[in-house]
Amino acid sequence: MYYVWAPYVPVAERRRKAAKAAAKLMKKGQKVFPVKIEGRTLARTFWGKAWCDHLESFSDYANRLPRGRTYVRNGSVVHLQVDHGKIEALVQGSSLYKVHIVINALDAKKWTDILKNCSGQIDSVIELLQGRFSSGVMKSMIDRHNGLFPLPKEIALKCSCPDWATMCKHVAAVLYGVGNRLDLEPELLFKLRNVDHMELVNKASIKTTLARPAKGKMIEEGDLSEIFGIDISAGAKRKPTKVRRGDEKKISP
Repeated sequence: MYYVWAPYVPVAERRRKAAKAAAKLMKKGQKVFPVKIEGRTLARTFWGKAWCDHLESFSDYANRLPRGRTYVRNGSVVHLQVDHGKIEALVQGSSLYKVHIVINALDAKKWTDILKNCSGQIDSVIELLQGRFSSGVMKSMIDRHNGLFPLPKEIALKCSCPDWATMCKHVAAVLYGVGNRLDLEPELLFKLRNVDHMELVNKASIKTTLARPAKGKMIEEGDLSEIFGIDISAGAKRKPTKVRRGDEKKISP
């Protein structure tokens, strides 16, 4: 018994089928989160690029991942959702295939070490999610064996396609899709590894206080408007109406 491979499906046809599949799922009431790549760059931010670089650093993955680049670029990943310890996706090939990826929770000791190594070096959650921190923190985060990213032995891959390979092109497309998704939602990496990014911020942050203006220095009206998100310029320029003594009763309420 042998399997006859499905005929090649042109990119334009795959895109058409992918759009049709997404529309069908939404019509049934299912929320769909497709991966949309702008241009040829798969990931642009620190976390997205670090995810892709980490996967490509392993020879088994590096040889197989390229097959998924074309798929993710042309919009074949119809749906991708990251949850605690798992990734669920739908990829349009000759048919619509289901991809299920399970990733182990981050080892407790590794997480403790990361918290320790980053102590006092992260200013805020914004800095963390934007990947703006010292080289020491960065080294701890992306360490190949002891950082936040999973090792191949911690990843279980499954696709409903007939390809016998552990990592088929559909799975590869999804893994690249995760890198792209981290551009938009970097906190998903922490969710995937079952750790709380807020714990990292709370335990490893530098305590800062709101700086007060120098003595005698006033905050400009424009600065106040920006800080509080309101327009105070119109009201600030109005002068109070002077009322002469004895004329109070002449003023209508």
